[in-house]
Amino acid sequence: MSGANSSSLTLGFFILNGVPGVEAAHIWISLPFCFMYIIVVVGNCGLIYLISHEEALHRPMYYFLALLSFTDVTLYITTVPNMLCIFWFNLNEIDFHTCPVQMFFVHMLTAMESGVLMLMALDYVAVCYPLRYASILTNPVIAKAGLATFLRSVMLIMPFTFLTTCLSYCQGNFIPHTYYDHMSVAKVSCGNFKVNAIYGLMVALLIGVFDICCISVSYTMILQAVVNLSSADARHKAFSTCTSHICAIVITYVLAFFTFFTHRFGGHLIPHHIHIIVANLYLLLPPTMNPIVYGVKTKQIREGVIKFLLGDKIVFT
Repeated sequence: MSGANSSSLTLGFFILNGVPGVEAAHIWISLPFCFMYIIVVVGNCGLIYLISHEEALHRPMYYFLALLSFTDVTLYITTVPNMLCIFWFNLNEIDFHTCPVQMFFVHMLTAMESGVLMLMALDYVAVCYPLRYASILTNPVIAKAGLATFLRSVMLIMPFTFLTTCLSYCQGNFIPHTYYDHMSVAKVSCGNFKVNAIYGLMVALLIGVFDICCISVSYTMILQAVVNLSSADARHKAFSTCTSHICAIVITYVLAFFTFFTHRFGGHLIPHHIHIIVANLYLLLPPTMNPIVYGVKTKQIREGVIKFLLGDKIVFT
């Protein structure tokens, strides 16, 4: 009977419980999720369209921004509709073989987002070496950097799916989460998932620490260049832009590392519903902030939006 149950669960389906302990509030929790979904899809798709059609935005920084927007939209499309179905219609079942697919996209796209944020920090070249900017960040270099970031994400995240499908699931098929996270799925198995925990932590540290180091070095160089600007107004504007970028990056990585370490070390210290809510913020908040931080607060983007809405009636100086 035990073997039959194991086979049934392994070849059957998983059930997502949403946010455990606050099921009665699922409708209310879904409202900000839905609002963020609209902002992300409209804002990021608008940025992609604007960058592709506005010749003045055909520059390395905006190519990276378009890649970040595409990554964020794809991440939302693969996760949020399923979350809303759980909250609104209690449609929480998913086939066992479909689960690793969503898991792969969730982790691959979050890793991709981290990599693109690191690439965007390369814009320090424009500040520190303005005369060599066009010759350093050429279109082939941008394409190769984007491809390398994508391949890094795929190669590091792909083992998650194999490690998870190799586990046996004979204890139950209820997952206390709103999406299929690697460790959340591994924890409902009846096998030893220590390899999953170690590899997951290694990947998180490898991607996170490397990208944070690159971003830190880049923004240090940018701030040093900004301090040397002769105009006080230019320094103020540059500091304002850098501060908003740094705050968005810090929020992204703080939420990410909180989620990673809670899964492995804080399961008995932090209430589970708090962990799940923070895990959702880690997934959903950065893509919501990015169109605002990197789009609305960027002068060229604002001018492009105004020009798109009003045509050539407005002339910027």
